[in-house]
Amino acid sequence: MGGEGKKARRTFLGRHLMLKREYAEKLLSGEKKATIRYGVVRVKYPEVIIHAGGRPVAKARITFTRVKRVEELTDEDARLDGFPDKRTLLRELRRVYGDLRRDDYVTIIGLEVVQRFGEEASEDPYGGLDPVDLARIALRYLGNELSLEEREVLLEVTRRGSIRLAALSLYGSIHKRWRVRRVLRKAYDLLVGKGVLPGR
Repeated sequence: MGGEGKKARRTFLGRHLMLKREYAEKLLSGEKKATIRYGVVRVKYPEVIIHAGGRPVAKARITFTRVKRVEELTDEDARLDGFPDKRTLLRELRRVYGDLRRDDYVTIIGLEVVQRFGEEASEDPYGGLDPVDLARIALRYLGNELSLEEREVLLEVTRRGSIRLAALSLYGSIHKRWRVRRVLRKAYDLLVGKGVLPGR
């Protein structure tokens, strides 16, 4: 039957993508242009924050997604993922995911780095991070270090997409932007203090 009728594992990729440090370094150097994940992965957003070694390292644009069976993978797919050939790729996939069958599905997700974190001008109050990205990172890493009100401010920044709109939604006036900025600045300082983000 060759796996016909076999249900593929379906998952979602949200705003955050975890990579091993060695793979993140390959992505940042341009040697790696994709990641291959087990199952059928639905990508929910056009950009993701890349995390490696317990911290965010970059923001990347999703350039394509392709679903294939394991047996359909090629040397070209392997090179996109930073491996020299299909055999090496399959060995690593089996090490990560266990015994993969020929008819199992995988998803190839193309990635293009659009920003490396920690490489911006020192004058920037958030270390070169977009406020929305900073809010997403803070919500992921800071947990109990923020008050409920501060978490709500950060959530509103992610929902509304800007400091101005978050201030309008939370406080009824864009003139209260300083309150939103204050929370973002505190979050940035805490992230730097924990070593999650590099200092300026």
